[in-house]
Amino acid sequence: MANGVTDFSRLELNLPNCLDNYRYFRSKLERSTKLLVLVKANAYGHGAVEFALMMQTAGADYLAVALPVEGMELRQSGIGLPILVLTAGTDFFDEIIDNHLEPGIPNLFTLKALVSTLKDRGLKDFPIHIKLDTGMHRLGFMTSEIPELLEYLGQNPEVKVKSVYSHLCVAEDPAMDSLTMSQVGMFERNAAMIENYLGYHPMFHLLNSAGIERFPQYQYDIVRLGVGIYGISALPGVSLKPVASLKVKILQIKELSPGDGAIGYGQRGMIAAEGTRIATIPVGYADGIDRHLGCGRASFSLNGHRVPTIGNICMDMTMVDVTGVECKVGDTVTIFGEDPTVSEIAGILGTIPYEIMTSVPRRIERVVVRR
Repeated sequence: MANGVTDFSRLELNLPNCLDNYRYFRSKLERSTKLLVLVKANAYGHGAVEFALMMQTAGADYLAVALPVEGMELRQSGIGLPILVLTAGTDFFDEIIDNHLEPGIPNLFTLKALVSTLKDRGLKDFPIHIKLDTGMHRLGFMTSEIPELLEYLGQNPEVKVKSVYSHLCVAEDPAMDSLTMSQVGMFERNAAMIENYLGYHPMFHLLNSAGIERFPQYQYDIVRLGVGIYGISALPGVSLKPVASLKVKILQIKELSPGDGAIGYGQRGMIAAEGTRIATIPVGYADGIDRHLGCGRASFSLNGHRVPTIGNICMDMTMVDVTGVECKVGDTVTIFGEDPTVSEIAGILGTIPYEIMTSVPRRIERVVVRR
């Protein structure tokens, strides 16, 4: 693909690593337990269509997205797996219906809006997923709201409950296991209340990636695999494999001496007394390279060496200090992948790997590497 920055930059998706991570999480589950993979936010920045195809190959049972438009993109690209829309909203029900998406329902307002659309279209038994609030306090039905929910479900055959689910908010933190157990208890009580009223068993799901690793006894019918499939474990000592590697090619190399001044915006990059050799690479803060990684705070991988940033990071370009490193124009610099890892970059910035992954924009081409 030749469209500007993608001539020089790419996010490589390592299919063997992805499949290894998938098998690791699959090994935690009973054979009968279904596995849903989250591909929201452009598959955590990895490329939604590319990653969804990889998950179809791996054998996933379900996909989940955050927004209807994300599900529509997958359907238009030929993805055939069932797709749960976690944040269905209230404005895109026709699109959800037409694209055979399955909305998550967090409140009665959303449910009534959906049922109104279904009635207008003469549809019945449309699959929905009921979201319960068990302690995250973001979206979902509170315990006190369930009786009214059940009454409404009983009066409206337009919908059929495909699953009941909730979300663990601290599953990765052993110090907070009492809260996790409280969530488990509340979920089981409220999900059972819904099942008893319906007279049939919808799927139950509660576990996220950390939950699969730490609480597999609560896997129920299906689990939701998110950041784990992309290479981040909640357990110390577990080394999942990074799926994404952000790689760029050197655009230009300069030999600078102290008399040449300084480097970059604000002249923040200082030239050493004995001279400095710099390389310019075609990614910047518009590509998710946070400006706080500049001025030597981060270093990237080049020909077996770490090369630190020098000067401020620009919108579309970054300079790195390659003094003493054998390299030439066109050589590859790895921003994150196996070295450095996305967790290392996140640690420098005081954030989480999710933010680093999802910051890589669509203008960076995603390339699946199959070996």
